[in-house]
Amino acid sequence: MENWITNIMEQFGYAGILLLIALENVFPPIPSEVILTFGGFMTTYSSLTITGVVIAATVGSVLGAVILYGAGYLINVDRLEGWIDRYGRFLRLKKEDIRRADAWFDKYGYWTVLFCRMIPLIRSLISIPAGISKMKFGLFLLYTTIGTLIWNIVLVSVGAAVGGSWEKIVGFMDVYSNIAYVAIAVFGLGGIYLFLRKRKRA
Repeated sequence: MENWITNIMEQFGYAGILLLIALENVFPPIPSEVILTFGGFMTTYSSLTITGVVIAATVGSVLGAVILYGAGYLINVDRLEGWIDRYGRFLRLKKEDIRRADAWFDKYGYWTVLFCRMIPLIRSLISIPAGISKMKFGLFLLYTTIGTLIWNIVLVSVGAAVGGSWEKIVGFMDVYSNIAYVAIAVFGLGGIYLFLRKRKRA
C-alpha cells in the first residue's frame, strides 16, 4: 500500500495528498502517517512546500470528517433505540444507556473531537458519534480543524526534517498506534466492566 500511496502523491502532488487524506478519514486502514511523513519528505526534493502539504492534508481530512459526520447525523436515533429495545438485552443495554451516552457527548464532545483527532483510527471514527449526537456543525468543524491541523503540522514537519529517513518515523508511529490501540482496548474493557458492575448492583 505504501508504494501505491507514494506513487499517487508524486504524480498528483497537493491534489493527491488531499484525496488520499480524505479517503484515509473515510477508510481508516489507509495510514495517514505514511501520507503525511512522505509528504514532508517530498518538500525536500520537489516544488511542494510544508505549508502547502499541511493545507492540502487539512482540507482533505476535514472533508472526510464531514462525510462521516453526515453519515452519523442521518442515523435515526428512534430506530437505534428501537433496536436496543429489541436486542439490547443480549448486550445488557437499555434506551437510557443511549440517552446517557448522548448526554455525555453533548457535555464533553467538543474536547473529545479535538483530542481524538490526534489518535490513530479513532481520529476518523469520532466524527460518527459527533453526527449522531447532532453536535453543532460549526463547532464540530472548528475543533476538527484544530486537532487535524496540529496532527498534520507535526507529522509533515517531522517528515521534512528527517528527509529520506521518513520511513523510520512511520515505524515509530506504528508503535504509537499499537500503544494507542492497547490503551483504547484497556479503557474500553474497563468501562464495560464498571458499567456491567454498576448495572448488576442496581
